[in-house]
Amino acid sequence: MEEIQMNLPLSAVMIAALALPLVMALGCSSGSVDASSPRTITVALSGPAEVTGSDNVAIQQAADMLNPGDTLVIAAGTYTIHNSVFIPVDNVVVRGEPGKTILRKAAGVASRVVDCGDFGEDVLVVAEPEKFKPGMGISVTDDRYDSGWAVSVTSVKAIKSDTLFLTRRTVRDYDYINSNARVENKFPILCGIDRKGLIFEGITVDGNREENPYFLDGCRGGGIYLYRSTDCVIRNCTVRGYNGDGISFQITDKIRVIDCESYENTNYGIHPGTGSSNAEITACHFHDNDRIGFFLCWRVRYGNFNDNLIENNGLYGISIGHKDTDNLFTGNTIRGNGFCGVYFRPEHAQLSGHRNVLRNNEIVDNGDSKRGYGVYVDPHAGDITIEHNRIADTGAGTQQYGVYVVKDAGKVLLTDNEMSGHSKADFHDENG
Repeated sequence: MEEIQMNLPLSAVMIAALALPLVMALGCSSGSVDASSPRTITVALSGPAEVTGSDNVAIQQAADMLNPGDTLVIAAGTYTIHNSVFIPVDNVVVRGEPGKTILRKAAGVASRVVDCGDFGEDVLVVAEPEKFKPGMGISVTDDRYDSGWAVSVTSVKAIKSDTLFLTRRTVRDYDYINSNARVENKFPILCGIDRKGLIFEGITVDGNREENPYFLDGCRGGGIYLYRSTDCVIRNCTVRGYNGDGISFQITDKIRVIDCESYENTNYGIHPGTGSSNAEITACHFHDNDRIGFFLCWRVRYGNFNDNLIENNGLYGISIGHKDTDNLFTGNTIRGNGFCGVYFRPEHAQLSGHRNVLRNNEIVDNGDSKRGYGVYVDPHAGDITIEHNRIADTGAGTQQYGVYVVKDAGKVLLTDNEMSGHSKADFHDENG
C-alpha cells in the first residue's frame, strides 16, 4: 500500500499531539461506562416504560433487552401468561412489586393429537387447532408418558390448517392410536434454564387452577421453575394455585429460596430435585397444597432448610426419599399436615435418604382422624438424627405417634426431644 503523508503545520501537530490522549481517555471512559453500567428495563401495563403490555409477550420483550447486571422491573398489575417467561442471560434481577405484580396463567385448552407426535418431530396434527395460537406454550403427552421427563414442553411456532409447528421437538413417541396422545397448554410460568446468578423477587405467580385442569409436575414445570441453573435466588415471591408444583428447581446447585409463600397448588409447595445440591430454603411458608408442602425429589443433598412454616398440606409436610442425603432441617414449624409431619419414603438401602438431621423443629398436630405421625420412617432410611425438637399433639388428637420407625428402616437417633400428648406412643420402633 502506498504510504500517505500529511504535511501539517508544526502548531497543528502539537495541538493534535496534546489533544489525542484526552480524546482517547474520554472515549475509553465513555465506552467503558456504556458497556458495564447496569440498566433498569421496565415493563408496565401502561405509562412510562421501555415496554408496555399486559401479557407474557410484553414481559418477554423486556427480558430479551437484558444484559448481565441489568434489572427487569415488572410494574404492578396482572399480566396474562400464555407461555413461559424465559430469562435469557445470567446475573440479572427480575423484580416486581410484592403482592401487586401478578403473572396469571391463561385458561387451559387441550386437543387430541391425530397424527405425527413421534420422537423428534416438530409438527403435530390435532383435532381442534382453533384452540391454539402462535406463541402459545404447550406440552405433549399421552397416557403412558404423562409425567416426569417424558413430557415434551414446547411452543407453537405456527399453525397451518390442522397442523401445529413446534419450536422444540418432541422427546417421546406419543401414541394417538391407543394411548390418548394430546396437547395441552401447560408450561412453567417464570423460568431460568441454563442460567447463573438470577434473582427473582417480589413476583406473584397465579396458576389460575380453576381454569387449568391440565397437570404438569415439577420435573418440567412449576409456577417458578429453574433448570440446570446455579447460584440463583428466589426472594419474597408467592406462587398460588398452580396445577402442579409451586416452586421447582431441577439439576441445580446453590439455589436460595428466601421469604417465599407457596400455597393451594395441586401437587407440592416446593420441589427441589434431580441432583439439586447445596440449596438453602429459609423463612418460607408452604401451606394448603393438595399433596406435600416440601418435597425432596431425587438426590437432594447438603441442603440447609431453616425457619420455614409448613402446614395444612394434604399428605406430608416434608417428604424425603431417593438419595436425599446429608440435609439439615432446623427451626421449622411443621403442623397440621394430613398423614405426617416428616416422611422418609421407602427405598432400597443403598438408595435411601440417609444422614439427614432434624434439629430444633416444632412438629405438632399432624395427621387426621385415621392416622397421624410426627415423623414416619419407612425402610431403608437410616443414620437419621432427631434432636432438640418439640414433637407433640397439643389437643388436636390427630398425631398419634411422635416418631414411628418401620421394620427394616435404618438407625434413628433421638436426643433431647420434648415429646408429649400422643395417644399411642411418643416413639415406636418396629425393629425392637
